[in-house]
Amino acid sequence: MNILFIGIGSIAERHIRNIRSLFSDVNIDVIRSGRGKKLSTTIEQLIKNVYTDIKEIQAYYDAVFITNPTDIHYETLLKYHEYSDAFFIEKPVFISGLEDITPFISKNNIYYVASPLRYSKVVQYVKNEIDFSKVYSIRSISSSYLPEWRNGIDYRNTYSAHKNMGGGVSIDLIHEWDYMQYLVGFPHTVHSLICRKSDLEIDSDDIAVYIAEYENMVVEIHLDYFGRYPLRKMEIFTQKDTISVDLIDQSIQFLHSNKAIKFPDNRDLYQMDELKHFFDIIAGNVQNDNGLEEACRVLRIARGMQILQC
Repeated sequence: MNILFIGIGSIAERHIRNIRSLFSDVNIDVIRSGRGKKLSTTIEQLIKNVYTDIKEIQAYYDAVFITNPTDIHYETLLKYHEYSDAFFIEKPVFISGLEDITPFISKNNIYYVASPLRYSKVVQYVKNEIDFSKVYSIRSISSSYLPEWRNGIDYRNTYSAHKNMGGGVSIDLIHEWDYMQYLVGFPHTVHSLICRKSDLEIDSDDIAVYIAEYENMVVEIHLDYFGRYPLRKMEIFTQKDTISVDLIDQSIQFLHSNKAIKFPDNRDLYQMDELKHFFDIIAGNVQNDNGLEEACRVLRIARGMQILQC
C-alpha cells in the first residue's frame, strides 16, 4: 500500500507507528508545512518521502490521512480529494458541521472520520452487553487540565486554546458525543451550555454541558479543560443496577450487584483496532459507519446547534 499523511503531529506519529506494526508492505509519505517540529529519528525511519508542496506528489494513494489542524480539514479535503479514493480524517471533522459536503458525497470516495473510543474494550462491552431498553439515564464526563495535555508544549500556543483554529472543549472532546451516538443513537432534543469560566489563558470554550432527551432515557455530558484530576467516565443507570464505566482505567463496576471487570487495554490497541476497521472499509469487508454526514451531525450537537437532522 501507498499512504499519504497530511500534517504530522503526535496523533499522526502514533498512526504511522501503528500502521507499520500492522502491515509490513506499506510505503508512507508525508506532506507538511515545514514549520513544525523536527521529526524524530524513529519516525523518519518509518517514512519514505517528506514533501512540502502538493506539486511534489506524483503518486495516487491507497489512503490519505488528514491529520493537520481542524480549521483546514475542509480545504485540505478539497485540495487532495483527487489523490485517493479513501480518506481517514482526524476528529473533529470540520469546524462547524455546517460545511457543504456535496463536493465529497457526490463521489464514490470513502471518507471515514476518526472515532477511536468506540474501539476501546469498555465501550465495546457496553455496546454489546448492556440492554439500553432498560436504561433510564446515562451520565458522561471528560475532565482534565489543558496545560498538562502536551508535555513540553505551552498550552497557550496550541489549537485547543484558540477558537478560530478549531479549539474549544466542546469539539476537542467530541469523543464523548461520538461514542454516545454510537451506543444509543441521536437524541430528540439537546440543551447545551458552552462557555469559558476558568482562568486559563485561552479564547476558546473551557466547559460544555449538555442534557439530551431520548425516547426512553436522558443523557448528560460534561466536558471541561480545567479539571485538576483526569476523569473520563460514564455512569449508566438501569432498572437493576448502576454501572460505572472508567475509560481511563478501562474498567467497569456494577455498583449494586458488586461485580467488576478490568480490561487489559491501552490506547495503541484500540487505535490499531480502528485502523484495521478503516482498512476493512477500504477492502469492502465492512460498511463505513462514521462518514461525513454522521460526523457533521455529531459536530453540530457538540457545537450546541439545534440543527440535528442531516
